[in-house]
Amino acid sequence: MTSPATHTLTHTLEMTAPVESVYSLVADVTRWPVIFGPTVYVDLLEHDQQAERFHIWATVNGVVRDWVSRRTFDPEAKRVEFAQERSAAPIASMGGSWSFAQRPGGRTEVVLDHHFTVDGDDAAQQSIVEAVNANSEKELAALKLVAECGYAPAEIIQVFEDTVHLSGRASDIYTFVERSDLWPQRLPHVGRVNLVEAAGGVQDMEMDTVTGDGSSHTTRSVRLCFSPSKIVYKQQLPPALLLGHSGVWEFTDGPEGAVARSQHMVAINPAAIATVLGEGQGIADAQQYLRNALGANSRSTLTHAGYWAESLAENLT
Repeated sequence: MTSPATHTLTHTLEMTAPVESVYSLVADVTRWPVIFGPTVYVDLLEHDQQAERFHIWATVNGVVRDWVSRRTFDPEAKRVEFAQERSAAPIASMGGSWSFAQRPGGRTEVVLDHHFTVDGDDAAQQSIVEAVNANSEKELAALKLVAECGYAPAEIIQVFEDTVHLSGRASDIYTFVERSDLWPQRLPHVGRVNLVEAAGGVQDMEMDTVTGDGSSHTTRSVRLCFSPSKIVYKQQLPPALLLGHSGVWEFTDGPEGAVARSQHMVAINPAAIATVLGEGQGIADAQQYLRNALGANSRSTLTHAGYWAESLAENLT
């Protein structure tokens, strides 16, 4: 039996940003969901200064796939090597590297290499080649957009969370959040939801959110449901102020009821600050606005979930 052919692809892009900054954006895999469009969620399994191992969910040809990868770091050479431990069919193996080189004029050259094998016929081979080409081009373009925005990564990429103690059971709070198709009847800040479910707990959710001034904006998200304790999401169509937005809902039972945690990670779009928030507003204003707005929506959702879960518990007594 012959081994499948090895495909080798190289993608290169230059960007006007310091090499250390660009390297850091790729080296921190936990920030990928708000930088790279295909990345939905990353679960960091092991990590130290030399290597890490993680479980990643990402869209490939429009379908959510997941795999486990290992990476090694060379901060001096500005190089990150990766290899998939467990690939998603029809990919049989996948590896490669990110390389970063400082160029004149404050520019950085980024080289993304892939080498992989695919099980299947010529159509399957071509499908994965096209997917790797498309995702690589999208990732490099997204990296350039964030790297060249004029702010340090720590300024535009923000993480914040809220923890709420609720009556009722954690499993019921989970169900409330999972059934987002019922949110227009249950939540005052939600005008419309279109929910499509696929196998493996994957949801595609389009939602109209009503803001405090009565206006609304539409977002589209991929959600991964890990019953009965966690739901993660990645906005595919974020609002204008954001380059990327992902989040996590976690639910546990405490001694006096459910404990729910909502975490948001955002990448701010500096070019939209003046348009959205008004002239004279800066990055700090955008950070505070997003913290307040997104936190308020999450707390409202969890508060209503608590009322609903409490009513279920009362009906059982």
